[in-house]
Amino acid sequence: MIVLRSEDEISSMRTAGGIIKATFDVLRREMRPGIRTIELDSIAYKEITDRGGIPAFKGIKVGNRSYPANICVSINEVVVHGIPSQRIIEEGDIVSIDIGVKFSNFYADAAITVGVGKISESSKKLISVTDESLAKGIENAVPGNRLGDISSSIQKHVEKNGFSVVRDLVGHGIGTRLWEDPQVPNYGKAGTGPRLASGMTLAIEPMINAGNFEIETLEDGWAVVTCDGKPSAHFEHTIVIREDRAEILTA
Repeated sequence: MIVLRSEDEISSMRTAGGIIKATFDVLRREMRPGIRTIELDSIAYKEITDRGGIPAFKGIKVGNRSYPANICVSINEVVVHGIPSQRIIEEGDIVSIDIGVKFSNFYADAAITVGVGKISESSKKLISVTDESLAKGIENAVPGNRLGDISSSIQKHVEKNGFSVVRDLVGHGIGTRLWEDPQVPNYGKAGTGPRLASGMTLAIEPMINAGNFEIETLEDGWAVVTCDGKPSAHFEHTIVIREDRAEILTA
């Protein structure tokens, strides 16, 4: 069931989104060669809780597995769900950070990918195109369009630039739960799927691979990697659909 949110509910989600943005601002400043991913997790925890938020990922269950950290930190060929650890970030890495925050019983979710130090031109292009594809999807999140219009616009931009869209992972509705209906694929056919309406809240999140779209999950049960070992990028915003546009709640 797709729920349309009230202004009070959207306000709580906007506050959660503001906490995420502020946390990203701090993590961008701290990102450097030599820092460990567990340090980023600790910094994020402090920033989120100091602002009155609750990290949404810690303890979340998928099947019988509980996620053990506050944020996801995914490096290079890791697409999503990288668990913070003692791994050291190195010059030339591209690092995706995914953060969910709960505030007043409502959720927001967002992700960024950043290059560390001097990165390759191909990595720069991958990051740029992934970010652009998110913007394309958000542009199409307007009343009267269908969900497939978001998905198709992302896929077209990505494939036009020579990259591939992950098929097995998708965006989602969001509100009183982190994952709600509807699923929001990053590929598909325009003019298909549920019709979009004002008050819908969605987490749109293109996950884009430099090589082919095939992925697999590592033995830890969380980290998802590209099968060909090529890098991946990930951007995400939580949005609410308004009468004539989409408002980004995590901008």
